[in-house]
Amino acid sequence: MNAPLAVSESTLHDQVRDEGFAFVQGDAMRGLVSPIAPLADWDTFAASWNALEPDTYLAATGRFRRRRHAVFTASRFGHVEPRPHQAHFQTLAYNALQGDIARWFAPVLPEIVGSATMGAILDFCRDIFGGLSPTVETWHVEVHQFRIEATAGVAGEPTPEGSHRDGVDYVLVLLVDRENIASGTTTIHTPDGRPLGEFTLTRPLDAALIHDPRVFHGVTPVTPLDASKASHRDVLVVTFRAA
Repeated sequence: MNAPLAVSESTLHDQVRDEGFAFVQGDAMRGLVSPIAPLADWDTFAASWNALEPDTYLAATGRFRRRRHAVFTASRFGHVEPRPHQAHFQTLAYNALQGDIARWFAPVLPEIVGSATMGAILDFCRDIFGGLSPTVETWHVEVHQFRIEATAGVAGEPTPEGSHRDGVDYVLVLLVDRENIASGTTTIHTPDGRPLGEFTLTRPLDAALIHDPRVFHGVTPVTPLDASKASHRDVLVVTFRAA
């Protein structure tokens, strides 16, 4: 089934609180984010996915994707501030494929870290996630740029670790671009495997918000619509964890 469209912050807040996740169509997401800051630099923001670096850790398992990573801190009522570049770490309990490894990825480019679009997205997350957890004073925030590519005979894996939780409090998955791609359906289910919903991010700014401790999420492999042409799926993933 498809999760209902969230059209206001209060509706979105209630849906994540009650169901553990929400799907937001791109036009609605733009309406929620752009009042924070106009997304005038969206084209430059999206073009930065063309400069992502290979994930060498995933390559060691015979898989391929491109990514960049950045860390921020957010206070309950203050700005979201960038932190010095640092490793990304998950335990084996949350990532059976690459857990218990301090993974150093190429940093998000400084002009993208400081862009109006990035700032608006992060402030939106601070407000929504902070409203869901009002006792949290400070958040550890991580940003991941992902590009998954698919070729003839080789499907791309948006979630090579399978259906999973990230080991954080909240997750935003936001589609930036989708070119010549089939499938890539997001699935949400309970820890015991009961399906809760599924939807496909197809247009820029289509987004999923997830309460990570409550639900598992995954994305089905992607394949090219036209095997003779390049294909990719670009997403921004933002995680918030109580510091």
